[in-house]
Amino acid sequence: MWYEILFRVLSIVNYAVIILIALPIVLQVLYILLAFLPKKKYPKSDKKGRIAYLIPAHNEADVIGTAVRDLIATQNYPRERFDVYVVAHNCTDGTAEEARKAGAIVLTLDDPDPAHRMALYPLKYGVDHIIGMEDPYDFIVHLDADNHINADFSSLMNDAYQAGVDFARPYEGALNATQNFYTKASAMLYCFDSRYGSRVRERLGLSAHVNGSGAMMSVKMLKKTGGYDSKTVCDDAEFNLNRMYDGYRGRFVEDAVVYEDMPASFHDTLVRNRRMGSGVLDLFKKNAFPMLGAFFRTGNFSFVEVFLLYMLNMLNILIAVWVPLYYLYHFLFCGFAAYGGLALTLFPAEYYSSMIWVTLIVAACILVGLFLLFGYVQALGLVLSDYKKLGAKNRRQLLSTVFLFPLFLILYAMTLLAGAMSKPKTWGKLNRTKQK
Repeated sequence: MWYEILFRVLSIVNYAVIILIALPIVLQVLYILLAFLPKKKYPKSDKKGRIAYLIPAHNEADVIGTAVRDLIATQNYPRERFDVYVVAHNCTDGTAEEARKAGAIVLTLDDPDPAHRMALYPLKYGVDHIIGMEDPYDFIVHLDADNHINADFSSLMNDAYQAGVDFARPYEGALNATQNFYTKASAMLYCFDSRYGSRVRERLGLSAHVNGSGAMMSVKMLKKTGGYDSKTVCDDAEFNLNRMYDGYRGRFVEDAVVYEDMPASFHDTLVRNRRMGSGVLDLFKKNAFPMLGAFFRTGNFSFVEVFLLYMLNMLNILIAVWVPLYYLYHFLFCGFAAYGGLALTLFPAEYYSSMIWVTLIVAACILVGLFLLFGYVQALGLVLSDYKKLGAKNRRQLLSTVFLFPLFLILYAMTLLAGAMSKPKTWGKLNRTKQK
């Protein structure tokens, strides 16, 4: 009968969808299974390069002064070998004044174009200024206005640079992880890619995802590739892809830690993830074929790894739409075929009856396995090994979050889905935790 044929066709389509969803998830499982790999360390260098810390800021007067003072005062690095630049972008508060009083060199960018209300414009402005100087720096480190870094950050990035690294990322830690449930869960989620994903990529020879805060970029590389050449909302991810196309391998300097302010409410989580989900999906659409083409030309598996990770954002839509609709249809059809007296020609009613139970058992096993692995195993591992980088004084401060972490993963996926199905044009303003 025609409805049996339709059922078979849709079943085959569903198998293809499940395989697509499984591919990036298997990659994440691999990161967890290889967590035992030792971290990469670069040899200590006596040669001290000149560093320019670059902070784009829009109305950040409440946090910028503390961030700049902390950076200048705490680095175990010769003070004459680094400077802090703050680009005050369309500021209507005291950002420039606070940054200058704290010891930063302030660049002012007044750009009335509403389409330029994104971090990439002040970042590009600052990069162009620094690489155009007659007495050049060796490398630039991009920080956000609320970031703090550990005392050895400059030395560790310099060690990597002196070892020949042009492009690197740090470990992304948290400033306010213990504030509430949202900050604890967000911290663990962000730290996952550092402790698991980035370490495994580094040890397997894959390119690190050099995205956002703490990114180290050599001036030599920036001059050769045309500066900060991003054009989209997800400028950091786009810049990372552009450097991969140019043949640069991003590296991971794990002991260099940048501490970020984590979203402290559902609203802030939604704002951050909407722009991330939308930006990454747009980036994937534009670069899916170029990434695969680059893989076939170079044999560099890093392009496949990034392709699968970005594809997960697109698959969120399939997970939210196809999966529930298909399985509703699946169980309804099997129920009517097994017990509703439908005329059957391909398979007997017993086949559809057993199909109901097989589907339920397999789905339950997969969901429970993923729930335990991603919800509990990875969260517990992070708390036990990296609680200090998560911004906690002891493990007890974060253990309670382990039990609720699976619920946050569902919330996180939903907010990314909201971003993938919307078009935020500019950066939304996040509430900052004022640091003392």
